[in-house]
Amino acid sequence: MTLLCFDDTFDGFLTLIFESYRLKIIPDKIIGKSEEQLFLFSRPVFIPAEAEKSDRVWNKIIERTSKDNADRIYRVFMSEVPGSRMLIYEFIRLMTERNYNIEADFTLRPVLEINKLHRKVAREADRIRMFTRFQKTAEKSYFAAFSPQYNVLPLVINHFTDRFSDQEWIIYDLKRNFGFYSDKKETSRISFTDLPVNPVNGQLYESFHDPEERSFQELWRKYYNSIKIEERSNYKLHRQMLPRRFWRYLTEKG
Repeated sequence: MTLLCFDDTFDGFLTLIFESYRLKIIPDKIIGKSEEQLFLFSRPVFIPAEAEKSDRVWNKIIERTSKDNADRIYRVFMSEVPGSRMLIYEFIRLMTERNYNIEADFTLRPVLEINKLHRKVAREADRIRMFTRFQKTAEKSYFAAFSPQYNVLPLVINHFTDRFSDQEWIIYDLKRNFGFYSDKKETSRISFTDLPVNPVNGQLYESFHDPEERSFQELWRKYYNSIKIEERSNYKLHRQMLPRRFWRYLTEKG
């Protein structure tokens, strides 16, 4: 079995694709560095990331398809779904072999599957934009946490940077243990070893809240319940638009 390994970054992944072509290696499996220890009897070939090679592959995807399709491939990579890396690799092989733009040729399995997965990732990103609920901290900054199904926080962070440019905040992915911090001037990636947060609902422990935060949350819940018209409730549609796995992070559902 031919295993190619990269450093878990998108640049590393694109570099791996470049090297597979240069070395004429067709991998049976593509793995990240974090998965290397899972293979006892096969020795993966590690490909270090190189920006120049990564850029060449990225530009080739844009040239042979479109910028929208290149962005679509990036979002599929961020899905972290098993098999998605090989799916992208198969797409790029087809892209180089065919003499036309394959991005809308849904008779090709990789094209169809990439578009299906992309829609799922895009929906998850939209949900994060819509359903993020901030908590005011004792330091007068704001904090929000959740565990998205896909690794979509990097895809939406520009939205929060633009939308809340006048505030200091942290948005954190509990599942992947990283987040972003904005100090009003710039937004940077952060990670904590001991985050004072309830992992079940993303709530900061009460001692880290602003003294008025609990009262505000209760007020928001009362308002939410007061405007709800029970006779017009459509719980099936409600669950479709707002999956239950998000409810525990929403103040109004508390």
